This record gives sequence, structure tokens and C-alpha cells, in this order.
Amino acid sequence: MIHNIPDTLGTTVKSARKNADMTIEELAERIDVTERYLYRIENEGKKPSFEVLYKLVRELSIPSDLIFYPEKPSKDSEIENLLRMLYNCDEQSLEVVKATAKALIDMDSKKLVTV
Repeated sequence: MIHNIPDTLGTTVKSARKNADMTIEELAERIDVTERYLYRIENEGKKPSFEVLYKLVRELSIPSDLIFYPEKPSKDSEIENLLRMLYNCDEQSLEVVKATAKALIDMDSKKLVTV
């Protein structure tokens, strides 16, 4: 069975890689492919094997909808970038992020009460 991967796959991968602040060289090493192969996916419409696609999606935390349903309207890219970063945090960093978010929410709710 052939998976119908849209032509926008290369653009999606390149954008996610750049948002992750990774070079082609770094990503190629992490997913165990050659730089040339990754370049061809990003720029020449090369369709990766399922194994490589899986590694790309996992390594870059690409939402599967961006791969399989690119025609769907995209959610706020800042939120997607934040979620992508959260997936790469360790437990201690996640605790700091949660505490910071809670403090910001509490601060906002106190502003609403005093206004």
C-alpha cells in the first residue's frame, strides 16, 4: 500500500526543523539518514520511507495532521511551537514551565478581580 504524502511534506519538515533550531546536518544525524537524503525530502519532493517519516515526525514533534491533512487550517503556530518545545523538556524543566504558567494565570485572574 502506498501512502499518499502531500507535496507540502518537504515544506512542513523544513519549517519544523528550523523552528526546532536544527541544521540539516544535526537532524540527519539524529534520524540516521544522510544530509543529502534529508535535503531531497525538504527541497526536491523526495518521499521518505515510513520509517524515516516516523523518525522525522517524532524528532521534530510534527503534529500528524500537518503531514496527512495539510489542507486543514493550521492552529496558532506559536502554540504549536510551544508544544514542540515542551515535548523536548525534561521533568524538572516541565515543572518550572507549569509553575510559571500557573503564576501567570493566577496573576491575570487577580487583575480581573481588582478591575
